[in-house]
Amino acid sequence: MNYAATREDALAQIAAAQDLGTLETLRVGFLGKQGSISGLLKTLGAMSAEERQSTGPQIHALREAVTEALAQRKAALEDAALDARLASEVVDLTLPAPETPRGSIHPVSQVMDELAEIFADMGFAVATGPEIEDDWHNFTALNMPETHPARAMHDTFYFPDKDGEGREMLLRTHTSPVQIRAMIAVVKDNPGGAPLRIIAPGRVYRSDSDATHTPMFHQVEGLVIDRGITLGHLKWTLETFLKAYFEREDIVLRLRPSYFPFTEPSVEVDVGFALLNGKRVLGGSGDAPGHGWMELLGSGMVNRKVIAAGGLDPDEWQGFAFGVGVDRLAMLKYGMDDLRAFFDGDLRWNAHYGFNPHDVPTLSGGVGAGA
Repeated sequence: MNYAATREDALAQIAAAQDLGTLETLRVGFLGKQGSISGLLKTLGAMSAEERQSTGPQIHALREAVTEALAQRKAALEDAALDARLASEVVDLTLPAPETPRGSIHPVSQVMDELAEIFADMGFAVATGPEIEDDWHNFTALNMPETHPARAMHDTFYFPDKDGEGREMLLRTHTSPVQIRAMIAVVKDNPGGAPLRIIAPGRVYRSDSDATHTPMFHQVEGLVIDRGITLGHLKWTLETFLKAYFEREDIVLRLRPSYFPFTEPSVEVDVGFALLNGKRVLGGSGDAPGHGWMELLGSGMVNRKVIAAGGLDPDEWQGFAFGVGVDRLAMLKYGMDDLRAFFDGDLRWNAHYGFNPHDVPTLSGGVGAGA
């Protein structure tokens, strides 16, 4: 058999193929299970060793040449088809853009951005800490004794294993451990210690669930450490913050004595509201007819033991701290009535309450822009 003539004939047919359909027919005719070249390969088994030694290389060379020619012709035909398509198709740039899904900023993320913008204007830095915390940072350093009810299993999510120092591990129940970590970091970087001015927003975890409580929620903690700090500084800071956040100048605060292990003295902060169409609207005097007081956050002067746990001298440094739920701030400002909806993952809810990602909170343009 003249393999050279067979090769030339096959290559000529391949070169003459004008479309991919014809080329595929040729491939099957040559290399398919019943193809002519496949048939030649099957004859090798019946040949003697001497015949296979002389004929085998010719058949394999024929197969390789046809395979390569098919691949090259296919690539050429595909390139030609693409060039023809590009030459014939036209994009009308005057047509309107198609509708595409638009994302939105979750209210919690929006409020955290608002808080960061407001406190940055007052000189506060944003600090963070781990959500998986040890009980020393979460409880002991914050002056919570072993018998404190907040340590109970029904309030706190504990892990079964302890850390390398034998301390219990848990999901942090508040962002207050960041206070301790921030003070220790300041002392490490600066042996003289403070001053320190931070907020610590983040997720916290407690075993609770109803319309106003969820197992995971968000808090923002504030801490100021300096010389000569008083409750007056705390009240001014909170008033300035709340006026900027709610974008009202008639915000009135009331401080009530309370107790927290990590502050002394401790105060609950109430904000005045007025009833409007059966709804509470923040602002105005809480003692006037038709007005009232709403408990909003806890605060106080940092306990001496907490300052000492942070590595600072409580005789030299004083400070105040406060904590408030970010989710509750969002509910009050934007009229949401069920905390659980924040975590349901319902896109319809987020489309209704969400924020345009281009409406970045600014003090000049309004921290609640796009609301």
